[in-house]
Amino acid sequence: MLESGNLLDIVAYTKDGKLQTYTECVGLRYDLYTGTRRIKLRRSGQIRVIRDCLIMSINGMSVYL
Repeated sequence: MLESGNLLDIVAYTKDGKLQTYTECVGLRYDLYTGTRRIKLRRSGQIRVIRDCLIMSINGMSVYL
């Protein structure tokens, strides 16, 4: 889902332990060695880096690792 290029809604934990919601974002790149993923927020154009193990849900569906 993250590599399809479609718009996604992602809920993930931050390093502070808070939940962060990213709406209308697109997955750009995955780094296998660090376990991180780059996403681009469509509205603001910002690029964020999130860890795969901290993703809680994608498009309202729970993620189980």
